[in-house]
Amino acid sequence: MSEGVEWAVHCCLLLAWLDEDGPVPTARIAAGYELPRPYLNKQLQALVRAGIVTSTPGARGGFRLARPLERITMMDVVTAIEGPEPAFQCTEIRRRGAGAEAPESLFRAPCAVDAAMRKAELAWRKALAAQTLADVDTAATRGNPDLPGQVRAWYDRN
Repeated sequence: MSEGVEWAVHCCLLLAWLDEDGPVPTARIAAGYELPRPYLNKQLQALVRAGIVTSTPGARGGFRLARPLERITMMDVVTAIEGPEPAFQCTEIRRRGAGAEAPESLFRAPCAVDAAMRKAELAWRKALAAQTLADVDTAATRGNPDLPGQVRAWYDRN
């Protein structure tokens, strides 16, 4: 999984915490995490295409959440950044080398490695789909309830 997923989740939390400030420009978001603007902007545009954030063009433009954190799952963010394709792609290497001359009947059943990976990925996707960004926000602020206020204060100073 790319670091873009991590960046996207943090940016969604940030947008929720800075919501009353209006749209937040990419440059401002990037500065708060010391991230490269062009690459961050690609992640933000992927979130726009997925309907997770909105983009407002112009000098006073930027990004805002399109819906509340309670209505955005971790799976929504992962899919927006990584795409809907399965993480594991079976290439059927069992048909090569030592298996190249094996009878076709040995390959009618799905590859055991592929089956195990699909089972694990299904569990992973279900767990991510069951967890909202509001859940992540709660966990992030559990030890520091004023974290959103501290972040807003940092952005106000910089």
